[in-house]
Amino acid sequence: MEITLTIQQSEKDFICACINNEEWAQKKLYEDHYSQMYPLCLRYSRDEDEALDILHEGFIKVFRHISKYTIGTSLTAWIKRIMVNTAIDFYRKRARRRVENIDNARSLKVVGPDAVSDMAASEIISALQELSPAYRSVFNLYVVEGYSHREVANQLNISESTSRSNLVKARNKLKNILQAKGILYER
Repeated sequence: MEITLTIQQSEKDFICACINNEEWAQKKLYEDHYSQMYPLCLRYSRDEDEALDILHEGFIKVFRHISKYTIGTSLTAWIKRIMVNTAIDFYRKRARRRVENIDNARSLKVVGPDAVSDMAASEIISALQELSPAYRSVFNLYVVEGYSHREVANQLNISESTSRSNLVKARNKLKNILQAKGILYER
């Protein structure tokens, strides 16, 4: 089915259709901007598959946040900004997953098993769920996701010192929770 917009259909009507998750409007938006956004994503990626991942994640964000688009401004520029930010986020996530050089790995020594390696995933999740939302959010963003305290503070609208403080408190609380459950022993 070929869908075209007539001159009478305004940008506002089109954006409203996208906001209302109308498939024809989302398809039109995707098809109209795919050829411009794919090369942009390709520039930020290692390969075509990664570029497609970035592109699709970007379009998901476009559809999720289309209500924030200002009618009368350049829709293409708005989408491009989202794609660039998505690519940068993708890069940051990849950069956080740094691995040691295999030559350096040979010299690494493990004295004994750490507490986490002996725990089941369900035990870890259960302990995390007992934290307050503030502590859990900071812990997840900093420890699990690898954000800096500045990034955590920006995302949660708190100060960097609050982020640091909440992380210390979250770690202590987790330690107490795990000790109380007999999962973690005092060393």
